[in-house]
Amino acid sequence: VQLQASGGGLVQAGGSLNVFCSASSLIFSSYSMAWFRQVPGKERDFVAAINRSGVRKNYADSVKGRFIITRDNAKQTAYLQMSSLKPEDSAVYYCATGPRATHLATNKDLYSQWGQGTLVTVSS
Repeated sequence: VQLQASGGGLVQAGGSLNVFCSASSLIFSSYSMAWFRQVPGKERDFVAAINRSGVRKNYADSVKGRFIITRDNAKQTAYLQMSSLKPEDSAVYYCATGPRATHLATNKDLYSQWGQGTLVTVSS
């Protein structure tokens, strides 16, 4: 599965932004999907994950209540709706998937396919 993330940009604090992850393979619906984010010089951190059907979701505490992860298997696309954005949400956002990433895994090492990342900048 090849992934391509898009939709990042510049937004003011308190605003909203959506990022997207398009997959190139029909097996997209076979795996969980996740979003991670990374600030230069820091580890890549888990943001959210969604299971194959889209019913079960998992969020990092820092984004609970503000971010929503969804997926459309027919369109082979995953989404991350971000609202009430804060400057500390600024990062490169990566989508990820893979056969080992079961049970809404938060460990980035379990994800074998990654998108190229999309930059989100939240100004104060």
